[in-house]
Amino acid sequence: MKSTTKAQQGLYEYDAVSRLRDSQLGDERVYDIANYIVRGPLWRCFEAEERPVLLIDEIDKADIEFPNDLLREIDRMEFYVYETQQVVQAKHKPVIIITSNNEKELPDAFLRRCFFHYIRFPEKDTMAQIVDVHYPGLKKELLAEALELFFDLREVPGLKKKPSTSELLDWLKLLMAEDVTAETLRESTQRKMLPPLYGALLKNEQDVTLFERVMFMARRKSGS
Repeated sequence: MKSTTKAQQGLYEYDAVSRLRDSQLGDERVYDIANYIVRGPLWRCFEAEERPVLLIDEIDKADIEFPNDLLREIDRMEFYVYETQQVVQAKHKPVIIITSNNEKELPDAFLRRCFFHYIRFPEKDTMAQIVDVHYPGLKKELLAEALELFFDLREVPGLKKKPSTSELLDWLKLLMAEDVTAETLRESTQRKMLPPLYGALLKNEQDVTLFERVMFMARRKSGS
């Protein structure tokens, strides 16, 4: 989903520009408007011979009316194509999986039709498996130190944006490119300093300042 995505695009779009161009070129296709109807993902799901699965990814990024505009079609499992005056009905009721990062609230009427499942942030063991898929040759010692530092950073109270899986993967990629060792990471942890290449983990000045302050207080405490 993008901020400009409309629910109509999930059903179909009428390509008026192509029809105008073809009419100027004298193309016979212009006499059948169906030639300029572009079927969307939901239409293709409705026509599937076997029960399909439709993924609507990051719905919270779409136009604010996007969820409400799909309520009728999802409830009735059909929609009307005004240009061709046809009704498209689902041959099989699709499984619709919708993801959201909770960047904005979804309408109550829409949520009532959903079965909610919250995906918790991965634990260390699961995260290690995720990393292994992306970087199977990563040294185990470096991974262990990186995960320890990463999860400690996520526990810092007051962070505006906690580093996520994507930040961890980007950070590990940089560590490998710069040939940073596990010992270097261990030293930064012991000295209560910002980790190497921390810009891949902390993405705003407020969080960097907060982490520096927390590390400074930790150094003072350990020194006393």
